[in-house]
Amino acid sequence: MDFVQLREKTLDPGELVNLARAMMAVFREQGGTTKLLVNGRPDVAIAAGADGVHLTSSSSELAAAQVRTLFTEAGLGEAVGGVSCHTLSDVERIREAGVDLILFGPVFEKRVGGTVVSEGVGLEALREACEIAGVTSVLALGGVDEENASICLEAGAAGIAGIRCFQ
Repeated sequence: MDFVQLREKTLDPGELVNLARAMMAVFREQGGTTKLLVNGRPDVAIAAGADGVHLTSSSSELAAAQVRTLFTEAGLGEAVGGVSCHTLSDVERIREAGVDLILFGPVFEKRVGGTVVSEGVGLEALREACEIAGVTSVLALGGVDEENASICLEAGAAGIAGIRCFQ
């Protein structure tokens, strides 16, 4: 199953809802299984009829269980929940929360505007994260490209996530 994470920090909530609705319409037209996750905005996800929300592992953010409750109460069924994790302890804590997928990284590096802002944690940490996650899918994030995607899968990742590698 493929996921698209709508991560747009510059749009106001109404514009974000409209964009999410347009994306959902395209996914439905194509008839595939692609799921739309709205980054950090359960209100926008619910208003747009998106499939779920992508959260950070911060304890100050809503938990996946809370987001699922909101979706259920809105009559949208069970939400898909994804969470970004940057440490093995985050992975362990989030796995216990019952999320659908974990984005783990940066595996190789994190760049912002072409500048490396964080070194990667490496393939061994990815391998450990996948083991800790158990049955929860882990996607490798951070510096993943065509050349190193396969070694992320060999390390146990269920898939890859990224921005640059899809541009």
